[in-house]
Amino acid sequence: MADMDVQQMMRPQNNKFRKAVEIKGPWYISFYGKNKKIKIPVPASWNEIFPGRRDFLGPAVYTTRFGVPAAAKGSQVYLRFGSVNYLARVSVNGIYLGSHEGGNLPFEIVVPPSALKKSNLLKVEVDGALAQDRVPPGNVVFDGRDAFANRQYPETSFDFFPYCGIHRKVFLCERPERAIDDITVKTLTDGKDGILKVSIKTSFSGGATACFELKGFGKVIKISAAVKHCRAAVSIRVKNAKLWNTEKPNLYTLTAKLNSYGRDIDEYKLLTGIRTVSIKGSRLLINNKPVFLKGFGRHEDYPGTGRGFSHAWNEIDFKLMKWAGANSFRTSHYPYDEEQMDMADRSGLMVIDETPAVGMFFNSAGLKKRVELCRQYVREMIARDKNHACVIMWSLANEPHSNRPAAGEFFKRLAGLAHSLDDTRPATIASYLGAGEKAFKYLDAVCVNRYLGWYTQQGRLDLALPMLSQDLDAIHKKFGKPVILTEFGADALPGTRAKNPEMFSEDYQAAMIKGYLDIAAKKTFVAGAHVWNMCDFKTGQGIHRPGGMNWKGVFTRERKPKLAAYLLRSLWRKRKAK
Repeated sequence: MADMDVQQMMRPQNNKFRKAVEIKGPWYISFYGKNKKIKIPVPASWNEIFPGRRDFLGPAVYTTRFGVPAAAKGSQVYLRFGSVNYLARVSVNGIYLGSHEGGNLPFEIVVPPSALKKSNLLKVEVDGALAQDRVPPGNVVFDGRDAFANRQYPETSFDFFPYCGIHRKVFLCERPERAIDDITVKTLTDGKDGILKVSIKTSFSGGATACFELKGFGKVIKISAAVKHCRAAVSIRVKNAKLWNTEKPNLYTLTAKLNSYGRDIDEYKLLTGIRTVSIKGSRLLINNKPVFLKGFGRHEDYPGTGRGFSHAWNEIDFKLMKWAGANSFRTSHYPYDEEQMDMADRSGLMVIDETPAVGMFFNSAGLKKRVELCRQYVREMIARDKNHACVIMWSLANEPHSNRPAAGEFFKRLAGLAHSLDDTRPATIASYLGAGEKAFKYLDAVCVNRYLGWYTQQGRLDLALPMLSQDLDAIHKKFGKPVILTEFGADALPGTRAKNPEMFSEDYQAAMIKGYLDIAAKKTFVAGAHVWNMCDFKTGQGIHRPGGMNWKGVFTRERKPKLAAYLLRSLWRKRKAK
């Protein structure tokens, strides 16, 4: 959780009123019990950089130096971290400024003028240790026994590697003290027209006016509103609007300015797509037209950088998704870097945006803190991503262990929070429980993870596929909501082939995926299917994870296609929405 003086705010920008400079280092790291400082790239995971520290989860200390910004009079200086996993404590010149808990969302820390010098020492203490009162949890014990069946090392409650470090860019920023503190854009349609409901929050209101300009496709629309009680709101109608959709991801540029007594004092600009998301019966609709989600569960997991941000790997992944014919992905199991949201906006890929609440469980030890963290993550994720056209659904958790009574009330409240923060998108969770999931009665769509033919009915697709069909029917009969297959797939060791498809061969993986997709295509209530996974990825060590890898990718970790990738390309480029 965050200190009171740590805030999660709008993404940094450079303009006449705001400045943002990436702190590129050089950065150094020292590990617990060692005084030696070692040079390290940022962003990156130290587990991937230093082989001897692969399984070390902290604590560690990052240091670097930065110069004094040429801050304008009346400006506020702050540090912005895109992602630090898991716990971060930040100091400048020996002065402790604040902390943040949670490894996948940005946070900001204001730097008071008294703490700054010509040359400044930035220190970030990072702890990624696994604990049952953290989210996601680790080292969990239920009633004196291991909580999770597939025990591995490090002992996570989730099946991906618990990378540690500063994983996204760090910025030194400046903004006006009297500033636009938040901006929200909601879009709807009225016939051929688009409507943007735009609101801002400010840090003051006396004598202030909010001015808005929308530009795009030959149109320029200007409108203003008085700031009252630190807020202003307008409605912008766009005649014959160009809507955002997966085939034509049309984007407009919205500029918001804050004016005080005739003088501009702040400005913020963003791209926005006009589109609606709705559910009608068992259909998921974009702009009142049914869509079928074709795509992947994914991971931010890259050779050389681990979970660290990489523009090059992002570009490669998006090109591969388009090559395969995908139109969507889920940010399993944490919100991805903001650049990926920008890329999805521009490329027309729809996104199910997921919190880091993977493996959430409901025994009493540490539950109060886990609940608070889950609520924090929902607030932070929606605040960060609410203005992205690509985000079509919020996923509040992945595979929670919902068999305890507290689970139902927890998800009722969490769904209520999500709906109160954003009433324009559906909310869901991805569950392995299916018809037994307590949360689905409070959510808008049903997302299920299924591995019939892999973890059960091993090697018996002849049994697994009919069971899948019956299972999906039972789930829909109980909840009557759109069903999305958010995970299904099989491990395939690259290059392993079998004349008669057998487990761990590329042939079995392709046959299982095709069987699942064929069943989904026959059921009108199934609104999408996301293959698990796009690429092979690192995990902890265990007898079920050869080489410390999950091999369910249809591409290798190095992004080379397996047989299933070619299968998906042949299927997804033909099939239309139902």
